[in-house]
Amino acid sequence: MKDFLPGAMLITDLDGTLLDSDGNLIKQDLDALFSLGQKGIVRVIATGRSLYSFNAAIGNRLPVDYVIFSTGAGVITCPDGRLIRKIHLDAGAVLSAVQIFMEFDLDFMVHQPIPDNHRFVYYWTGRDNPDFHRRLARYDEFCMPLDHASSNIGSASQLLAVVNHDNSASVLTALRSKLTGYSVIRSTSPLDGKSTWIEVFAPGVSKSQCAAWLADRLNIDKELVMAVGNDYNDLDLLEWAGTAFLVDNAPDILKNRFTSVASHDHGGVAEAIHLWLADFSRSEIRASIETDSCQ
Repeated sequence: MKDFLPGAMLITDLDGTLLDSDGNLIKQDLDALFSLGQKGIVRVIATGRSLYSFNAAIGNRLPVDYVIFSTGAGVITCPDGRLIRKIHLDAGAVLSAVQIFMEFDLDFMVHQPIPDNHRFVYYWTGRDNPDFHRRLARYDEFCMPLDHASSNIGSASQLLAVVNHDNSASVLTALRSKLTGYSVIRSTSPLDGKSTWIEVFAPGVSKSQCAAWLADRLNIDKELVMAVGNDYNDLDLLEWAGTAFLVDNAPDILKNRFTSVASHDHGGVAEAIHLWLADFSRSEIRASIETDSCQ
């Protein structure tokens, strides 16, 4: 196998994939990421976290080249943190989405444009919603209630509704039918591990579409892109990438769709990298045999 493999890219999710159950980085995963850099392979994190949240949790501790954050609404280079892409919803689109969220009687937040998208206004229906209030408590200094006149709504990076009841799948389907001009993405709450977050972005925002933009910018064929994920908001990325792996702690309903590796607590990303590089080696051997047979 070649010691240098330019023109290839790894993209890994963060929470529940690269970070373990305690939010820590596992040594074998870090070592594997470092080894990819030595081979000339581009290393990318694709996370639903805002830039503020990512920096607070990780900072520049990861040996990566790019971070796709806010589910593809923004991209920075590493380690310098230079912002090279940001996408937002204009005020009219935000107001329309807010009205639909209110029609559905949802608890939700409206986040400011990047890079200040850790700041938001929120609307609470008054129902019990522990995960919603857990998130408000976490961002207490950065949030305020949405006023009744909606005068504190302008352009936004996204809207986020927290749905903690059993019919979240039907709510998601109904919202997608209403919000046809938006990107509507489902994820599992990283706070309680069970509530559904429904995130609404500008059209064109998703992990896969941002990954495609970055691959095109770097002249990398998607067949040479490997992705690792664990949740519903990784699905489009995993389906897009040339090679895809799912860590073992992913929801069971997703496991028959991709190759499984160890959980996030047991170096799943490192295992995925090992399998991917081994496939490179087998491909080179096959190519060599085919070349020799044609001579």
